[in-house]
Amino acid sequence: MRETVTLFLAGDVMTGRGLDQVLPYPVEPSLYEPGVWSACDYVTMAENANGAIPKPVAFEYPWGDALAELDKRNVAARIVNLETAITVQNTPAPKGINYRMNPKNIPVIAAAGLSCCVLANNHVLDWGRGGLLETLAALNDAGIRHAGAGRDLEQAAAPAAIPLSGGNRVLVFACGSETSGIPRDWGARRDRAGVHLLADLSPQAVHVIARQLRTVRRAGDLVIVSIHWGPNWGYGVSDMQRDFAHRLIEEGDVDIVHGHSSHHPIGIEVYKNRPILYGCGDFLNDYEGIGGYEAYHPELALMYLATIDTGARRLVRLEMIPFCVRNFRLGRASHADCTWLRDTLDREGRKLGTRVSLDAEDVLALGWA
Repeated sequence: MRETVTLFLAGDVMTGRGLDQVLPYPVEPSLYEPGVWSACDYVTMAENANGAIPKPVAFEYPWGDALAELDKRNVAARIVNLETAITVQNTPAPKGINYRMNPKNIPVIAAAGLSCCVLANNHVLDWGRGGLLETLAALNDAGIRHAGAGRDLEQAAAPAAIPLSGGNRVLVFACGSETSGIPRDWGARRDRAGVHLLADLSPQAVHVIARQLRTVRRAGDLVIVSIHWGPNWGYGVSDMQRDFAHRLIEEGDVDIVHGHSSHHPIGIEVYKNRPILYGCGDFLNDYEGIGGYEAYHPELALMYLATIDTGARRLVRLEMIPFCVRNFRLGRASHADCTWLRDTLDREGRKLGTRVSLDAEDVLALGWA
């Protein structure tokens, strides 16, 4: 009998800044952005665009309809890229955009039942190494697994192990690339906290990851490499990204490549029956009311549900449930928005050998050769 497991993956979850301000325990709202001095301004922009937000909101509120969708599906693990520092530190990194959430608001992460938060991104050190250490402590205290950042390089590179039935595990290895805007000096070292930052996307970088995989992997484990890479906007997938992802599957025997950084979903590839999500797009953010990128429909978000045959180690099914962020809350997207997403991902996927269809329930499904 074929054994399968379904995993929920999503892109960037940003519960800081404006979203933190509508939660029960907002951090002091000062910002240091060009022209924006308070996180409350992002709440005002969202309310001007879509109406009043009932502050303070419950911790379940931002997840909206996503919680019911997850609860009615047999999902074995829930994995997102957490793109905010969880800290009350007041000294920002000198980079212009700095996200933070009050540690007292950590129940908003727990409310989604997340199995693992990826931290190898360009915002987790927005409030310095002190802010990172506070982030790690908040997640540890809440019992939430994390990967991709740590007190030193060994911790930052270590995988999160999510238990499955039968004693098997999902191992989440997380890393980041400077192509996503991660400052080089954020990289963890033997004696310094930071993120698991790749020097480049070379074959040698794959060798290092593959060697580490071999040291911790057990028979029956599924392996995800979650990587923060590439620009925020645009649908292009570079040859370097494709080559890196292919090598991870060939040499590292990786089951899923989970890419993020793009603020909108981009094309998907299936290589040797393993899915490559080059860019999952944002799942939660405070960008409502910010103009300039309407053509990408950044208000639309996708819940990725990957079903894996654990014996044959191959993708069986990949479904995507579309949502729309309004008032800092995920609601099911309209049929018109679902159709737009289908057409966009189908167009981009054709370049990578995949197709996308839309069913009567407005759920997207991936097809591949």
